[in-house]
Amino acid sequence: MNTNIEISIVSPVYRAENIVPELVKQIVENVQTITSNYEIILVNDASPDNSWAAIEKECAKNTKVKGINLSRNFGQHYAITAGLSYTKGEWIVVMDCDLQDRPDEIPNLYNKALEGWNSVFAQRVERKDGFFKKMFSKLFYSLFSYLTDTKQDSTVANFGIYNRKVIDAILSMNDKVRFFPTMVQWVGFKKYYLPVKHSDRLEGSSSYNFKSLIKLAVNNIIAFSDKPLRLTIKLGFYISMISLLVGLVYLILYFIGHIKVIGFTSLFISIWFLAGIVISILGIVGLYVGKIFDNVKRRPLFITNESLNIE
Repeated sequence: MNTNIEISIVSPVYRAENIVPELVKQIVENVQTITSNYEIILVNDASPDNSWAAIEKECAKNTKVKGINLSRNFGQHYAITAGLSYTKGEWIVVMDCDLQDRPDEIPNLYNKALEGWNSVFAQRVERKDGFFKKMFSKLFYSLFSYLTDTKQDSTVANFGIYNRKVIDAILSMNDKVRFFPTMVQWVGFKKYYLPVKHSDRLEGSSSYNFKSLIKLAVNNIIAFSDKPLRLTIKLGFYISMISLLVGLVYLILYFIGHIKVIGFTSLFISIWFLAGIVISILGIVGLYVGKIFDNVKRRPLFITNESLNIE
């Protein structure tokens, strides 16, 4: 490792061709107040616009800016993993490229980290996101906390500063499903949550839609917890107990003469209800088997097409 580099800044880039120059400018202005030994790693996640061309221009102007162009669109958290794997700094900042994560907060995060914290998370107390995005985020983290038996904070995302040993621990994880906020929580170490300012997106809109957010939620819940499987055991037990009680009630009603005709409806509903439960449980088991299948293939998490200013 090149110990001369004090801070590495990693940012995944997607649909940000007009944002990249301002992103680099603001990062440089703020990081230079800390150290001259820094690197900025911009990872182009096969953006369909001219983001890579914008990264090339910044790399040509400043050799401390480094570019990674992935072979296809792998997803935000895989792009973050790609950037982390190239870092050389003692401290690593992860931030989004849309400037909602403010570069002028980097010195504050760094100074707090020097007080003895291994991870300092940027806590967006007043998020500048739309109502539905904030609502879904709170719902997702509440459900995720419950299903993984962990404590998750909807005000915390990727933005933060992390010590080298935290990042090395994350890179040692071979999980096929990557979700940076959960992974950095899982590895542990000393953590601090620092309230920061959150800005409006400089241009465009988030690349996440409702469908992709649902997929992200399902993938991560399945990847990081077996609680859904354990809940199916409870569900089966409760159904069995309810069925036993209902059966006793009907047996009593039959003996005291309140049931004159044995009905078809109750039997029909019971069969369909239990069939639905069985199919749901098999579906959950199938999801876990599918994730096992993805992991045993041992495919790379990302593929680099080309890189700039990287030794």
